Amino acid sequence: MAEPAQAPSFREGVQAYVQRLRGGDIGSLPALLGLAVLLVLFSVLRPETFPTAGNIANLLVQASSIIVLAMGLTFVLLLGDIDLSAGVAGGASAAVMALVLGSAGLPWYAGVLAGLLAGLVIGTVIGLFVARVGIPSFVVTLALFLGLQGVTLRLIGEGGTIAVRDPVVVAIANGNVPVALGWVLAAVAVLAYAGVSLLSWSGKRRRGLTRDNLGVVVLRVLAVAAAVLAVTAVLSQNRARVPSIVLAGMPYSVPLIAVLLVVLTFVLGRTSYGRHVYAVGGNAEAARRAGISVPMIRVSVFMIGSTLAAASGIIDASRLNSVAPGSGGGNTLLLGVGAAVIGGTSLFGGRGKVTNAVIGGLVIAVIANGLGLLGQPAYVNFLVTGAVLLLAAAVDAVSRRRRSSAGR
Repeated sequence: MAEPAQAPSFREGVQAYVQRLRGGDIGSLPALLGLAVLLVLFSVLRPETFPTAGNIANLLVQASSIIVLAMGLTFVLLLGDIDLSAGVAGGASAAVMALVLGSAGLPWYAGVLAGLLAGLVIGTVIGLFVARVGIPSFVVTLALFLGLQGVTLRLIGEGGTIAVRDPVVVAIANGNVPVALGWVLAAVAVLAYAGVSLLSWSGKRRRGLTRDNLGVVVLRVLAVAAAVLAVTAVLSQNRARVPSIVLAGMPYSVPLIAVLLVVLTFVLGRTSYGRHVYAVGGNAEAARRAGISVPMIRVSVFMIGSTLAAASGIIDASRLNSVAPGSGGGNTLLLGVGAAVIGGTSLFGGRGKVTNAVIGGLVIAVIANGLGLLGQPAYVNFLVTGAVLLLAAAVDAVSRRRRSSAGR
């Protein structure tokens, strides 16, 4: 029998990580480095506005809908497919929610549930056409991209808008968690991440499996803890410009994204379903021969993608306090796909994580926010974001060739 794997030393762990990078397994490293550079750059160029608590809170709220949309698109991209209708699916679902809240006069949870259910139905239709009929996802979702804009226009009316006034729905993007509760949530998040990381390391050690050096694991936990606590400290400051008003605490959309991140990461990383998604994305034929129901996996990823697109549309409607015929249109989809790809999700399928969507969404939001504070015209934002996306796609292609050369 083989000897149990020994834990590498700290130096060996670092060398192994560098070797993985050279082999093309770079993950989210380029996006993280880019995000750090952007944060430092804009903080230096606009020290009086960019690093302030008010601007950080606004940045996170602006990024929320794109991050949630990118989370759903990550599942679709893992299979090497694309969903061109995700943005307008979110707009149509938000219109359904607004009608249920306004015209029907039902409570907030009925409206939100109706919106999410609309997204689920849209995803099911897409998945059935792709997996059962055999139409390429590009064609199906392009048809839905056009058709759903007509649905939204029919629901709202040409030139009209539907106001979203329900206080609970409005608070999703505009309300704040109490400061004390925010610190409690941050502490729970840090302790949970530390516990899961250390328990996973301990379990691998107990079973004699290959594992990282304990020092590397501790450093990773400390880095995450520092980032979470730093953001919480900034958001706990009073952001109100009037001294008599207190505006402090993290926006409700932040813990919402954190919950989605934990749940979806668990689904992809710790369940048989997640392993099946990666298997189908890596090699659909091999997955079929292994007994995995490839059509069901294809249907399910579009269901998840469109449901999260609906959640993204609801967050956007909460931020704007309204739903318009153009909601979810424009460059919404492009930003969602860009966030996932910039964060490290491969366009070729089989590689990516939900955390990629969070990192990529923050990169896009920081670019838009920082350039806006610098007074740059809108076209500069498009040019810079497009260049970053092209660079991320190029890095993905080069990494894929390196992994193939290394036999990974």
